[in-house]
Amino acid sequence: MKGSLLPSIQTSKKRPTAPETRQRILDAAAHLFKDAGYAAVSLRGIADMAGMKAGSVYYHFKSKEEIVLEVLNTGIERVHDAVQSSYDDARESRSGSRIISECVKAHLNTLLAHSDYTSANVRIYGQVPQTVQLDAKIVRRKYESLWDEILGSVKAAGQLNETVDLRLFRLMLIGSLNATLEWFDPEHGNVEELANGYLEILLNGLME
Repeated sequence: MKGSLLPSIQTSKKRPTAPETRQRILDAAAHLFKDAGYAAVSLRGIADMAGMKAGSVYYHFKSKEEIVLEVLNTGIERVHDAVQSSYDDARESRSGSRIISECVKAHLNTLLAHSDYTSANVRIYGQVPQTVQLDAKIVRRKYESLWDEILGSVKAAGQLNETVDLRLFRLMLIGSLNATLEWFDPEHGNVEELANGYLEILLNGLME
């Protein structure tokens, strides 16, 4: 029989694209870095977690340092993008309290929603080689500059106490928000309530 009336059957699965494979490696690395720290994670371990051979990792990344730098930067960039978007929307209101509230909520929501990348960024930054730290500082400083702009605009509008040291305030704010990664479980807690609790203290103070 020259032809067949039976439909052809596709037996091979669609191979993932290079960007998909690269993302799978980064996702696996972020998860491992978050749980085990920097030193305990090997390229072989990352490959195993990603479901591929170790040699395949080298096709996409030259070294473990290159992987961890991208993980660190991704964690910051996701938070940065969310806060920038919230700031762009909220500043039209010209309300300092709303601007700060929306930006704090954006930081917390993104921080906790992308916990592998954001947790890795917060937890292992001090563990990575100095050269990686220096490269990662570029993205970190860009995010810090965004908060300097946010707080500076509120202060310039006369809606922030003139005696407040903006750099000190920014350090305290970002540090306290990032610390929630150590004790808050978004699966068993309400992020909105957490944000509102922080904002109540931040905007209204502690003392009567």
